Amino acid sequence: MANEPKASRPAIQKPATETAVAVAEKALKAAPPPAEPVQKMAAKTTDQGLTEAHTAMEKSMDQATRTTDGFYKATEEAMEFGRGNFEAFTKATQTYVSGLQELSKQAFAAMQALNEQAVQNARALTAVKSLKEAADLQASFAKAQLEKSMTEATKLGEAAFKLAEQSSAPIAARVTLAMERLSRPSVAV
Repeated sequence: MANEPKASRPAIQKPATETAVAVAEKALKAAPPPAEPVQKMAAKTTDQGLTEAHTAMEKSMDQATRTTDGFYKATEEAMEFGRGNFEAFTKATQTYVSGLQELSKQAFAAMQALNEQAVQNARALTAVKSLKEAADLQASFAKAQLEKSMTEATKLGEAAFKLAEQSSAPIAARVTLAMERLSRPSVAV
């Protein structure tokens, strides 16, 4: 081995290396450049992804806008309904107070009339001449007083019932409206 020339070894390897390089260069020249299709595919995929993301975002924003509009409308309706309830309560209270004042006036007038009749009865009793006449007069006065009391009590009872109907009418109307609203199917947003 010592006698062998050193130049013979590199000569064997050089043609194999040159052959491999030549084959690789031919293959590289024959193959289409890989960067262009990958770039086009990446650009197309990116564009498609952006378009889909944009479309999804628009749909989400439209849905959010519709939902917000629905909540806003529901809030306005609730506020309007509450305002109507307050107005109905105020009207009912005003009707009740004014009706109660009228009832008080009627009751006072009835009591005053009964007192005046009692005074007249007492004066008539002072002019009697016998005990039997006084007892008869007192019985007739008591009967008249009882009849008048019953008549006035009936009138006051009817007036109180009418007042209760009138003062509760605005609230009853609002309760009816609330029941109608609750029975309607709600609109989904």
